Amino acid sequence: MSVPASLQHYAAEHFINRELSLLQFQRRVLAQAADAAVPLLERLRFLCIVSSNLDEFFEIRVSGIREQIRLGSHATGIDGLEPAELLPRIAAEVQAILAEQYRLLNDDILPALEREGVVFLRRGVWDEAQSAWIHAYFQREAMPVLTPIGLDPAHPFPRVFNKSLNFAVELEGRDAFGRASNAAIVQAPRVLPRIIRLPEKPGQAPHTFVFLSSVLHAHVDELFAGMHVRGCYQFRVTRNSDLFVDEEEVKDLRAKLKGELQQRHFGDAVRLEVADNCSEEMADFLLQQFRLNPADLYSLPGIVNLVRMNQVPDLVERPDLKYPALRPGLPKPLERRCDTFAVLHHQDVLLHHPFQSFAPVIELLKAGADDPQVVAIRMTVYRTGTDSVLMEHLIRAARNGKEVTVVLELMARFDEEANISWATRLEEAGAHVVYGVFGYKVHAKLLLLVRRESGTLRRYVHLGTGNYHPRTTRFYTDFGLLTANEDIGADVAEVFKQITGLGRASTLTHLWQAPFSLQPNVIAAIDNEAEIARAGRRGRIVAKINALLEPETIEALYEASQAGVEIDLIVRGPCALRPGVPGLSENIRVRSLVGRFLEHHRILCFRADGEDKVYLSSADWMQRNFFRRIEIAFPVLDPRLKRRVMKEGLRLYLSDNAQAWAMQPDGRYKHETPRGKARSAQEMLLGELAS
Repeated sequence: MSVPASLQHYAAEHFINRELSLLQFQRRVLAQAADAAVPLLERLRFLCIVSSNLDEFFEIRVSGIREQIRLGSHATGIDGLEPAELLPRIAAEVQAILAEQYRLLNDDILPALEREGVVFLRRGVWDEAQSAWIHAYFQREAMPVLTPIGLDPAHPFPRVFNKSLNFAVELEGRDAFGRASNAAIVQAPRVLPRIIRLPEKPGQAPHTFVFLSSVLHAHVDELFAGMHVRGCYQFRVTRNSDLFVDEEEVKDLRAKLKGELQQRHFGDAVRLEVADNCSEEMADFLLQQFRLNPADLYSLPGIVNLVRMNQVPDLVERPDLKYPALRPGLPKPLERRCDTFAVLHHQDVLLHHPFQSFAPVIELLKAGADDPQVVAIRMTVYRTGTDSVLMEHLIRAARNGKEVTVVLELMARFDEEANISWATRLEEAGAHVVYGVFGYKVHAKLLLLVRRESGTLRRYVHLGTGNYHPRTTRFYTDFGLLTANEDIGADVAEVFKQITGLGRASTLTHLWQAPFSLQPNVIAAIDNEAEIARAGRRGRIVAKINALLEPETIEALYEASQAGVEIDLIVRGPCALRPGVPGLSENIRVRSLVGRFLEHHRILCFRADGEDKVYLSSADWMQRNFFRRIEIAFPVLDPRLKRRVMKEGLRLYLSDNAQAWAMQPDGRYKHETPRGKARSAQEMLLGELAS
């Protein structure tokens, strides 16, 4: 999003480019793969996470930049870089990341795995028994589903699926019809596994695997009988996967999205990956077919679909090469009593995932579905997965006659298909399904149950920083608050009314809501700390977020720093603010933590003259979250729980000297090395909260 110069008070050099900052995050993830202290199979996972992240980066971010260039746009972001300037800088940085990634894979991780009995057989080392087994596998499993496509006037270049594995084959000779095509394409069907496990015999180790690419490459000549195969090269194309829906033309969002999803896999190409043995002639030919430039070509010394290796840790039964099993704990109030409604009568409950279980949220919804006293349930759903026990409880609640309303975000990127399916099932069960407000993604995490008690209606609420997705709650750090506070319940009910109905936004008692009051309240809280500092008292801000990109917020932080406010920011991903610049941000420190779990919770703490105002939020400090989404920040009112959030979510992370990276003024990051005893926030939380 470009920012008009008249609205930007600080010069462009005081800001860091979003895309380049995001690539710095990929470097920090890659460092986990390089860390010998990380269990070996987990290092492989981190390596695959980098590939997955880069896929989405090209599908969404790079495709957007290319579209700007195509339209002749010279619009700049707050950092002042034009799209045509930015694209080559991205390409150079990605090439450097890939070089390090494949060096780690080929020279470090694969040899280390082989020493542990986890072997990936290359074609050149197959012995006679292995070759025979692999050939039989090819004949039995692969050959019947492969469709080689010779390229000639009757067979144009085929449509290539986004991120699919393909082979470009160079040929000599004539076929049975006398055709002399010198090229063909072989597409690897999605039904075939990309990594194939060999039986103990002829396998040479306890865990022996072969790549599908090796199997097809070794036997590709059998697809072209009587012709000579001069070369066979893996390739993979990444396409624009962003969806565009025109508000003016849409009458039925769900129907429109169904149509758009069919085309997502065939959007404009944005990147071509080839194996490094690919001939220059074939690489040029493929670039022409996908209308790409040489700068869009990435030549890789290994398999081109590295993401698929993410399944290996699940295929290898070696607990000693993985993180110890996670056993989430329960808050003490819920350990003593199983009736959540009764507990919430007396106190709020804070859940810290993944160290504490997500089960209380599931149990609350389950109880609401079955309890005859519960008359209504309302819930927002952004991501929940294709197999969700929460959705099943909502369906059962609707069938039990509850008034169930689900605000289901159909535009949740890459989860659209799953959400459309849930919408259909919920409606069939009798639930009210609404898709929010067109133009504003519903990203707030809200669950409201209305229960009849002693002749009156009482609200029970869950608010969270993460999605209602039971699987990701085991890997993402998030906070959830269970409460029966009347004012918070009334605020949540008002937000649901705004989303599902019509009318002006009302003033809320406790909640800050985007796109109305969230950003102004954040700015006001920052400005208040600056005023406190100017008056000679201590100003202090600590925030933990996933991204910091919104210009007005950054400028308010710069002003607060210059007023003398001490500011610590824990930003997992992209950060456009430059910390530690004399005269600009010398009182601001930015750190990022990368570890076993994905840091995901958003925490805002303002000292407020010793009052310590603490908010948890669904929103990052980005333009989209503040102005184009429906988001919530909610206060932690219970002093005891507030202290927990400040300790578990902030102080432990500020004291981490094992997995923390300090951001430098130029946007690069320096890994903090332990002085004395190593302290990892995630490890300490596992020790304190997990069972």
